[in-house]
Amino acid sequence: MARIFGFLAMVIAMAVGLYLYARQSQGISEPVPGGTLQSAPNLAGVKNDLIVIANAERAYLAQQNRYASLEELVAAQYSAIPQGRPPYSYSVEVGEAGFRVIATRSGPGGPSAFSIDETMQIRSSE
Repeated sequence: MARIFGFLAMVIAMAVGLYLYARQSQGISEPVPGGTLQSAPNLAGVKNDLIVIANAERAYLAQQNRYASLEELVAAQYSAIPQGRPPYSYSVEVGEAGFRVIATRSGPGGPSAFSIDETMQIRSSE
C-alpha cells in the first residue's frame, strides 16, 4: 500500500512540475520589450557598450579636462571601446557641459536608438 501512495505522490509531483514548466516556457516565448528573445543578448551588449564609452568619457574628462569624440577616445586607448555592435553603430556628441553617446540601429526591428549622457542614464527611442 505504501508503494502505491509513493507512486501516486511521484506522479502528482511530476504533473505539477510539468505544468509549471509549461507555464514558464509560455512566458519565455513572448517578445522581449524592444525586440525578440534572440535580440535580447545583443541589446544587453549595446547597453553595456554605451556604459563603457560613457565611463571612458568620464575618465577622459578627469585627465584632459574636456570631453572627447569617439575617434579621440579610441586613439587615446581608453579601455576597449567598441565601434559598434551590428546592427547598431555608435557615435558621440560632445559639448562643454556634457556628452551623449548614441547607438543607432540600421535596419528594422528593436529600438531605433539608445543613448546615454553624463547622468549615466540609458534612454531608448522607438
